[in-house]
Amino acid sequence: MYKFHVSIFFSISEEFLKLVPKHRSVINDLILKGIIDSYAISAESGKGWVIMNCKSKSEAKIHLERSPLYDYFDLEIEQLLVYDSQMYRFPKVVLN
Repeated sequence: MYKFHVSIFFSISEEFLKLVPKHRSVINDLILKGIIDSYAISAESGKGWVIMNCKSKSEAKIHLERSPLYDYFDLEIEQLLVYDSQMYRFPKVVLN
C-alpha cells in the first residue's frame, strides 16, 4: 500500500452545491475504510487536497470516481515518498 497526494481543482456552481451532501457521504465512507487519511477543501479557492492509501494511482482515481462531483474535478495524483503528521505520533502526555 502506498500513500498518494491528490490535488483537486474545481469550480463551484448551483449544480455542484446540490451534489455536496452525496459527495461528503462518499468521502466519509472512504475515511472510515482507511482509504483516505485526510481531506481538506479551501475556503478561498476551488482547491482541495486528499491523502489516500492505495496500491496505485489508478486505484486512487477509481475511489474518487465514486463521487458525484467527479465530473467537476481536475485531478493531480502523485505518489508520496514521505508523509508524516501528528496523526502518526504517540499522544502527548499530560500529567494532571
